[in-house]
This record gives sequence, C-alpha cells and structure tokens, in this order.
Amino acid sequence: EGVASISRTEVIDAVMAYMKAIYLGEDVEYPGKEELRKVACSHFYHGRYPRTITTATGENVTIYKPLERVIVLNTDIAEAIRVLGADDRIVGISDTVAKRTEFFPEISKKPVVGGWKEIEPEAVLQLEPDAVFAYGMWPGPEYIEDKLPPTITVIRLDFFKPEELREGMETFGYLLEEEANANEYLEWHDKHIKEIEDKVAEIPEDEKPKVFLDKSGVDSISERKTYSKGTGMHQLCELAGGKNMAITAELVGTYPAVETEKILEQDPDVIVGLSRKGGYKTDDETGIEEEYKRTIGLPGFGNVTAVERGHVYLIDGCITFGSVYPVGLAYMAKWFYPEEFEDLDPQAIHQEYVDNFCGVDFDVTKHGVFVYPHL
Repeated sequence: EGVASISRTEVIDAVMAYMKAIYLGEDVEYPGKEELRKVACSHFYHGRYPRTITTATGENVTIYKPLERVIVLNTDIAEAIRVLGADDRIVGISDTVAKRTEFFPEISKKPVVGGWKEIEPEAVLQLEPDAVFAYGMWPGPEYIEDKLPPTITVIRLDFFKPEELREGMETFGYLLEEEANANEYLEWHDKHIKEIEDKVAEIPEDEKPKVFLDKSGVDSISERKTYSKGTGMHQLCELAGGKNMAITAELVGTYPAVETEKILEQDPDVIVGLSRKGGYKTDDETGIEEEYKRTIGLPGFGNVTAVERGHVYLIDGCITFGSVYPVGLAYMAKWFYPEEFEDLDPQAIHQEYVDNFCGVDFDVTKHGVFVYPHL
C-alpha cells in the first residue's frame, strides 16, 4: 500500500531482503517477486507503472516500464500506433506492413521480422524490443510466445472489429501513455459514429435492407463466400442499418460458403463486396471495376433486386477495418439509406482521418481507389 510514494531506500531494503532470502537462504521477511517488481517500478516511474490491460485473448498483461521499442505484426496495429502518435517507437514490422509503402512511408522502412503468421526469432531478438504486438488469435503461441524469451512481452490486440475498436483504442492509449492522443481520436470517432447511429435507430426493422456481403476475391460462379457473426464486415453492416443475409438465411459458420442459387432465392436488396484491388497504392480502377462486373454478371444475378436497382457496391479493405472504420461505415450507411444520409460525406470524413491522424500528404479526392462505383 502507498507504493507510489515509497522511497529509494525502502526499495533497496526490499530488494536486499529478497536477495538474502532467495539466494542466501536467510530467514528474513521478504516481498514476493511480483510485489517487488510493482514496488520498484512504481517508485522509479512515480506511480505511472505498472500498467495492466486485458488483451484480445481475455488474459491480463502487465508492463512495468514504458514501451519504447515495439514490433508490430499487422497493419491494424501499425495504423493504431500511428494514430496515437507513437509510431517512433516501432523498431520492427511484418512483411505485410512493409508492403504498404504508400500508406506507411516511414514505418514500412523498419526492419522486417517475418510475416504476420510467423516470426523469425533471431530477427526479433536483434532489435531488442520491449514488446511484440499481434492479433488475438493469429498466429498461435507456438509461432511467437514459444519462440521468444519471457523478457519480451507479447501483447495480443484486435482492431479489425468495429464494436471493439473504441475500447481498444482507449486501452492502447493507456498502455502507451498516449491518453491525450487517444482522446483526440475518440472525439472524432464518436462524432461520426453517433451521427450514423442516431439516424439508424429511427429506422423500423421491417424497412431495413437485406444485404449480401460478398467476398469478392472468390472466382467461383456457383458458390460464393460471405461474412457472418464475429466478422468486421457483419458488424459494419449492422451498424449501418443493414440485415446481413448470412443471418436471415441462417448460414452456418463465420465465413460461410453459399450457393449462388441460395442468393437468388434470398434476393438481397443490396450487395456489398469486400475488395483488395484498390486502396492508397493505385489510382487505376481497372481491377475493382472488373470485380464489380464479375459480381453483377454472375448467373441469374440480373434478376436480383440489388442488381436491378444498381445497389451493388465494392469497398476496399483499407477503409473498413481498424481505426479508419468510421469511413467504411459512412459509405455503407449512405448506400443503404441515400435519402436519410443525403448530407453525409464519406469522402470528407476520410480526408479528415488522413489529415488528422495519418501524418501523410494524401488527397483522397484525387488519388486512391476506395469504393466502386463512386457516390
């Protein structure tokens, strides 16, 4: 108790008592190792540490000093760290982050320590990180924790699910001592999310459109992949006021396969495909346009309500997940309810995000391919 005001002498006495008992076998009262760490770091960091958070796996992780050197294994975490103004602490990255040179011009230059699925232990050790950040489930402990010494803390966080993003950014800001930057981001986040939520809340359930969420990269014309509960796309759809066809059709699984015949039977009002053909890296719409044409050209789709009414849309993954998701949500809300959201400008929201939180000079009205067709 009162460790925040413990003196240097008291810390030394506690350390000496621990060493006498553990290493010399003397019969003295001494603090446990965990208690000793807490007392010591609380003294040296004036009560700012230790800091404990609950990770995406449900486990608690405690850090005892500022995280000055970190490795990030996915783009969602890299983006979140930059939003929080702590990107100068990144000393290593995965190959997926390295490939995003247009969006991470500085971060992408950091040393690569492997992929998001598996690290190269020696590459990690050479960088002497305080922590490694990874997804909650991927890769498994056998690919990270089991390959690293306990002195390197592995912290698993998920930023790809919209419903968990707000709390996740609060937690991340606390962990990195970047609470002020986290609050600035959350103020922007809450402003735009509330505007959409308030209008969606007024729409009767029986007036909400049935939406088929298409995994656009699938080539099959007889079977498609979609997104159900537990996915970021499903959460975006519901937040925007759509009824996910995967739920109404009672499809089984998180990423269920569905025969095109079933889609025709369900006759969705809107089709939204998740694309990987656009993004910040290109101004060429050819790839996403071809995906769009393949979708509306699927056998029998000409008679689907969404196709007949021109309510088929593609959205690039770079604006649907992570801290940027309010942009993707704004596009979906406008697609689902063009009259109710007549004044909503997703592109302007996107530009705000880039200007205020990304630290890059990028005009989204002139460059990049983020949705198709354009509003």
